[in-house]
Amino acid sequence: MNNAKMNSLRGRELFSYLPAYYEMSRVMQADMDAKGSELDSFYQALNSVADQFFVRTATWGLDRWETELGIPIDRTKPIEQRRAVIESKLRGAGTFSGQLVKNVAEAYDGGAVEVSFQPQEWSFTIKFMDTLGIPPNLDDLKAAIEEIKPAHLAVVYEFNYLLIRDIHDVVTLHEMEQIPLNKFAGGA
Repeated sequence: MNNAKMNSLRGRELFSYLPAYYEMSRVMQADMDAKGSELDSFYQALNSVADQFFVRTATWGLDRWETELGIPIDRTKPIEQRRAVIESKLRGAGTFSGQLVKNVAEAYDGGAVEVSFQPQEWSFTIKFMDTLGIPPNLDDLKAAIEEIKPAHLAVVYEFNYLLIRDIHDVVTLHEMEQIPLNKFAGGA
């Protein structure tokens, strides 16, 4: 088959269904390539639309998710951060519990989170176990937690930072220079 000039994947597939006597026909190759290009575009558009039905793959459809969930639309935020807010809102439905707080916080942070309750102090603590420093979308997380928690409970956030004892004789000076200051306790 001489369809090396065909650019379309589906055009080559369509051409393969034709009788063998069309193999050398440039007219049929051009026809199948043109039709295949249209099919390629059509399937690409279908896949793009299908991606919008799932939060983890949505891009241009995030606005609809945010509108549906009552989340302010802010296109200046990174897509991953917007997805985390949507996922958290979806996970945040139900009875308030430690597991609910954990699910919401982990949707924002992407790492392990530990939740502990201090009933005598009318509070609970969210400790970020895997993340060093302050998570980039902490304000969004705080807003989500405020929305799901009972008004009488206070929330405390605990963060992990690198300490000198964690890196002394473990990393080289060059490696340490590559670590942002906000990962260290007291860092800006």
